[in-house]
Amino acid sequence: MILIGENLNITSAAVGAAIRERDAARVQAIVRAEVDAGMDVIDLNIGPARRDGEALMSWVVGTVQEVTDRMLSLDTTNLSAMEAGLRVCRNRVLMNSVSLQTSRFERGLELALKYHADVIALLWSNDGMPRDANERAMLAVDFIYRANNAGIPSERIWIDPIVSPIAVDVNQVKACMEFMGMLAEIAPGCRSVVGLSNVSNGPPAHLRGWLNRTYLAMLMRYGLHSAIVDAFDGDLTAIARGRRPDIVGLVHRIMDGEAPDLKSLPAELQYYVKTARVLMGQSVYSHLWLEV
Repeated sequence: MILIGENLNITSAAVGAAIRERDAARVQAIVRAEVDAGMDVIDLNIGPARRDGEALMSWVVGTVQEVTDRMLSLDTTNLSAMEAGLRVCRNRVLMNSVSLQTSRFERGLELALKYHADVIALLWSNDGMPRDANERAMLAVDFIYRANNAGIPSERIWIDPIVSPIAVDVNQVKACMEFMGMLAEIAPGCRSVVGLSNVSNGPPAHLRGWLNRTYLAMLMRYGLHSAIVDAFDGDLTAIARGRRPDIVGLVHRIMDGEAPDLKSLPAELQYYVKTARVLMGQSVYSHLWLEV
């Protein structure tokens, strides 16, 4: 699985200050740490960057490229800033992201073609977020058809079904999994990618890892190609790299309907069982789900 480190993100108070202050040493320290943690791709998230976005993205890309030759994921809704970053990237690059919104789609494809970039296809349209798996499928087919016609091969398209917070709507969490089970058939040649940490937006910080790791194991069942993740969650990386087959196997058995005796399991595996049940909608979400 391709792991994309999410930690160079301007929305973080400490990281945002380093980026805005053009503190190269601090930015590069984060990147080195992500590489050391085993990330395959480094996401550079500068947010909307409405002021000085082009100069900011160009500086961030240049600064990061001084310490790594890993693939970069340029993450901004400012397409002018996106192009400024693409212009100075030395290696293969991933655009994060292009949606089906009229204001972004055509321009996004133009940039992908011009700079030979891979592109994350965000399944968001003028009508907003898809309501279920079938709407995701329709949007994916539409994106691929139009991108292919524009000259972008399926191998350069990474489909993002949009992971939603469990604390907001479990039905969207389930719909994303259902769609992932359909993706190989409806989008041959394309890759899949999720913003994994979105599933745990809202819960207390000490609980987020359980949701992220369990949902990753669940999505792995459907051949998940890549995920944007917290680079510093070593347990999550171990799951993604196949070093915790006990966790993955247990979660998959829960998905198949197995109901193990919790008392027979160590505490860690009990937590994965309880979290899988929450993500499947079998238990009601609350901040106390691990204690029930």
